[in-house]
Amino acid sequence: MNTHFDNPLVEQRDLLAGKRIVVLDDRAVIRVTGEDRLTWLNAMLSQSVLNLKPGDSAEGLLLDAQGRIEHDVHVIEDRECSWLIVLAEHSEKLLKWLDMMIFRSKVSVAPSDLAVVGSFGSGVSNLVWKDKWSSEPVGSVRYAQRSGEPWDFFESLVSPQGLTKLLEDSTQAGTLALEALRVAAHRPWQPNELDDKTLPHELDWLSSAVHLTKGCYRGQESVAKVHNLGHPPRRIVLLHLDGSGHALAEAGDQVFVSGTENSIGRITSIGQHFELGPIALAVISRNVDEKAALFVRTEFGEIAANQETIVP
Repeated sequence: MNTHFDNPLVEQRDLLAGKRIVVLDDRAVIRVTGEDRLTWLNAMLSQSVLNLKPGDSAEGLLLDAQGRIEHDVHVIEDRECSWLIVLAEHSEKLLKWLDMMIFRSKVSVAPSDLAVVGSFGSGVSNLVWKDKWSSEPVGSVRYAQRSGEPWDFFESLVSPQGLTKLLEDSTQAGTLALEALRVAAHRPWQPNELDDKTLPHELDWLSSAVHLTKGCYRGQESVAKVHNLGHPPRRIVLLHLDGSGHALAEAGDQVFVSGTENSIGRITSIGQHFELGPIALAVISRNVDEKAALFVRTEFGEIAANQETIVP
């Protein structure tokens, strides 16, 4: 993916105004057909997709038995099939696993050559996934007491020929602009915020991708237990980074409480926002004081960081 085409700060403003598009070539598309497809998907995903109508879209997670996130799946329903937008590097493995899970259901799965294009304000094709991250949760809950910056984001599926025409007629933005807007919106993303231990609760991902009363799916008992009886071991925060020095933080850099030497988490995503300046998402230990001053240790030095609570 291209990091930028011109000034990333200008690209951010243009993206929010609907004047640019982003080609998401780190995403792949899987086509699901058959009359049982929604029932079949509903039994596996953390989200309720059973009653999707043509033109509807949803986000669901595929979890392991302990409720840890394995795949983030964006679902688009049309009249003939369901389209799944997934991380490209996982698509082949996921496709094989889905094929193994069909059993007696009237379902078939296959790869697709459709491209995924991101935009703000509206989609750019007839097959559009609308991100409901900033919407009021349906059948679930949002932990954050304050929402992030606006995130009116869409993913559109476009044929290879359609993509060529779209790029001729549109102005592109790069990943630097999109990442900065996503970080400001507190929006978790695969693979950035995920590791092999990530629970949806840690990232406030219940709000858009988990339905708490839809019934059984793999990991459902763990999701309900943590939500009703416990607390996740970590929480996501927004970091406002000191931009006065020459050191620049990167994803993976360790985060510390000021005056200590024990890491309490790591930066997962970072951006230079056109209004907020240098910001980052970080996943840190749950019991870190929400008012504690933090710093990030980089290979070039330490950077002071003020935390803004997302998951309390």
